[in-house]
Order: sequence, then C-alpha cells, then structure tokens
Amino acid sequence: MFEQLTQLVQQFGQEAVVNNNAVPNEHNEAVMNEAGNSIFSSLQQMASGGGIEKLAGLLQGNNAQDPSNPAVQQITQQLTGSLGEKFGLSSSDAAGVAGSMIPKILGGLVGKANDPNDSFQLTDLIGAISGGGTQTSGIMDAISKYGTQFGLDQNADGKLDMDDAIAATKNKGGIGGFLGKLFGK
Repeated sequence: MFEQLTQLVQQFGQEAVVNNNAVPNEHNEAVMNEAGNSIFSSLQQMASGGGIEKLAGLLQGNNAQDPSNPAVQQITQQLTGSLGEKFGLSSSDAAGVAGSMIPKILGGLVGKANDPNDSFQLTDLIGAISGGGTQTSGIMDAISKYGTQFGLDQNADGKLDMDDAIAATKNKGGIGGFLGKLFGK
C-alpha cells in the first residue's frame, strides 16, 4: 500500500504543492510526505477506533473522491491542521492544499484496490491499515456480513468469500463486477 500511496501523493501533489506559491519550495517534499502519513494514520485510526462505518463508506463507489464524505473530511482536517502546525501555512492555504489532494489521492487508492487488473487489491489495503491479523479478518467479516444481504453470495453458501469472487468472474463479467456490486459501483 505504501508504494501505491506514495505514487498517488506524488501524482496529485504536483499541482497542489509544487505548483503552489503558498508552499515554500523547500517544504514541497515534506508536505507531500505529511499528506501520505496523514492518510495512512487516519485510515488506521478508522480501522482500529470503531470507525468501520466511515471506512466502509469510503470504500463504496466514488465516495473516496467526495469532499463531503465524513472519512474524506476527517483526513482533510487532520492534514490541514498538520500543515499549519508543522509548516506554518495559513489556515486557508493549508485547507486548500489538503482539500485539493486528499479526495484525489483517496479516490486513486480505492480505485486501484477495486481494479481487477491492478496487483494491489482491497485485502491489501485493509491489511495495511488494520495491521493484519484479527482486525483484517474482522473488517472482511463485516464486509461479508453486509455483502450477503446485498446479493453478493454468488454460490448461496451463506458467506462471502473468494469462491463468490470466482463465481462472479465466471457469471458476471469478472471480479470487477463483483467488487463493483460489493462497493456500490
């Protein structure tokens, strides 16, 4: 996840940070690193701190690109505060940088995780932010629980697992269709 996140920060940081006169050039790289760190730590807090609903909402459809999404707002606010505190940016400049980067980066990250042609998958994202182990399985269990309610149990065995993804690949146009249905696309 770190590699994908870093690539997206570099991609979307060019306009929001490097080409922004409000950010002194000597701070460009540090500001972009702070954006990546803020996203990662915020997602970890959501995964561990009872914010599973926010995290699930972030992973559905195009919600990661929606500035009014509660998870996007939380991460944007965290980065805004951090940029002001660490780099002396004014509140409006910090909010402008964070507001222009966070939705794009999150949208790109979730898009990569939901792209069946990308080697980075949803389980990689959830595993990275939850630290693996029981938290990862707990989040995946929650997805499974709600997924069966929305008709994603392709083989009617009462659980949502890789067998359903394989069945979706054969029956519904690939894993992308399955994940799209899972996350409301």
